[in-house]
Amino acid sequence: MRRAITLLSASMIALSAGAASAQNAKPRNLILFVPDGLRGGIVTPETAPTMAEIRDKGVNFKNAHSLFPTFTMANGSALSTGHYLGDTGTFSNTIYTGYTSAPAGDTVVPFIENDAVLADVDDHFNGDYLNEETLLKMARGQGFSTAAIGKVGPTLLFDHTDRGKNTIVIDDSTGGKTGVPLSDEMKEALTKAGLPLATPSRGDNAKAGDAKTPGTTVANVAQQAHMADVATKVVLRIFKARNKPFVLVFWSRDPDGSQHNTGDSLNTITPGINGPTSMAGIRNADNNLAQLRKALDELGLSADTNIMISSDHGFSTISKESKSSPSAKIAYSDTPKDFLPMGFVAIDLAKALGLPLFDPNDKNAKVADNAHPKAGNGVLGQDPAKPDVVIATNGGSDLIYLPNRDKKLADRVIKALLEQDYVSGLFVDDKLGTFPGTLAMSNLNLKGKAVTPNPSIVVNFRSWSSGCEIPTNCSVQVADTVLRQGQGMHGSFSRGDTFNFTAAIGPDFKAGYVDPLPVSNADVGMTAAQLLGLRAPNNGGLIGRVMSEALPNGMVPKMAEGTIMSKKPSANGLRTVLKFQRVLSTRYFDVAGFPGRTLGLEETGGKQKTAGK
Repeated sequence: MRRAITLLSASMIALSAGAASAQNAKPRNLILFVPDGLRGGIVTPETAPTMAEIRDKGVNFKNAHSLFPTFTMANGSALSTGHYLGDTGTFSNTIYTGYTSAPAGDTVVPFIENDAVLADVDDHFNGDYLNEETLLKMARGQGFSTAAIGKVGPTLLFDHTDRGKNTIVIDDSTGGKTGVPLSDEMKEALTKAGLPLATPSRGDNAKAGDAKTPGTTVANVAQQAHMADVATKVVLRIFKARNKPFVLVFWSRDPDGSQHNTGDSLNTITPGINGPTSMAGIRNADNNLAQLRKALDELGLSADTNIMISSDHGFSTISKESKSSPSAKIAYSDTPKDFLPMGFVAIDLAKALGLPLFDPNDKNAKVADNAHPKAGNGVLGQDPAKPDVVIATNGGSDLIYLPNRDKKLADRVIKALLEQDYVSGLFVDDKLGTFPGTLAMSNLNLKGKAVTPNPSIVVNFRSWSSGCEIPTNCSVQVADTVLRQGQGMHGSFSRGDTFNFTAAIGPDFKAGYVDPLPVSNADVGMTAAQLLGLRAPNNGGLIGRVMSEALPNGMVPKMAEGTIMSKKPSANGLRTVLKFQRVLSTRYFDVAGFPGRTLGLEETGGKQKTAGK
């Protein structure tokens, strides 16, 4: 029955959206602008005038969703393919690959926001680790000019197997040893425009500080100004001269970079990510978009160009506080007293399981009792080369892998995590079975056709609001990261992280339309492909929908809401609860965790044991 509904839903959407796009004999141009880490409720005419104008004059997707885990590469894979993470295998920014990646520093848990690492992972998994066709690959295959400009990592995802042979790729690494090579055409055009062949560094914006030194107080202006100049003074002019439709992806590192590294709030929750540095990062991204729009006008391309904006995720201020964690009771040279160290999940699990902890980012060296793993990641077991448990540290959530798929060990890990006050919800690989207090990963579309190893357990961390008019604008979360309390992070199932910003404007979108239906980054990828007349040969079936209600004469489907919770509570009375919305057969995940420990998931009815802060 579910398969029949899925097929019917897909065909209805295709017919509706197809009718809308059939009005154009020639495909339009498309710019996909991704303001990394832009919160869904933070955009106003004062904070981001260009994005506010596009939202208010075009389509306002007011019910937008980032995919969980709410990380950059995960959602970059959704935007570039239209698929959920169970198909793309990009479960977070740091994943377990099952082999040692040399470009990542000889580790089994590579941080994949790196062009060389992506190439290595591609090579290991039959040349294409995503295992799904990407937007720019399909577009260039149909004769479009294509380019991806912006933050290293997600920018390349949009045509990662091409590596600059056909699609223009400009990111942080351009001109460096690990960068995607520039064509002779691009080198000549950059030189003629007076622009360097190598991307400038982030400068002071890259300074994260430490426990005693504040991080940055400046936005990523210089680097992004260069990228905006490359887009407007070189790439768009090349595309106009070619006289054929184009697709340009611009991935703005700001406000993400400025919010992560903010120096406005060292070791304190407020102002957190609402200080002047974060707000400058938001305006910086907005200025880049304004420059792109101005260039479209000057080149006479505006009338035939659709602009879609979608941030990869929301954002939260970091908390490093826990009353239950053994790791917080240990003194570290680089961590304030009673604060959680980086790698607290790995440390706490090692203690609870009675297993030695080794550092996969330090040649599998044993971690001393008063130390933490260098990057937070950990491998547990008697032999680090054959670990029993692998922890991939990411931020607002962590991934845990059990390479041997030991169900008894899974039960011990889960019980240990349920004792920690920083945990708010556990999601377990269906193949391991059902455990009290948890939900199956399949409920989140994390089980599909991925070729990378599937996590055994996804750990969501506690979140709450620090108190403001729009709670998602001042979300706070416990985060497993090198960054400090008061700086910024994401990755959790808080509505502060799942509520991203999405808007669109152009000849193929309605004008002045407020869309009440839920949408996700997978929908953005699928809708972009539809507008361009592209059809992907899907390997997996976990796909977004075409946002037909935002297109002229498009179908407006109905929506529903739902809740799923653990069948049985844990021994200490906790149940993982998931709130979602649904349009036809497509699910949108709002929030999840233990009621009272996740922003947007409050305790109701008194039946669920409160988790408190």
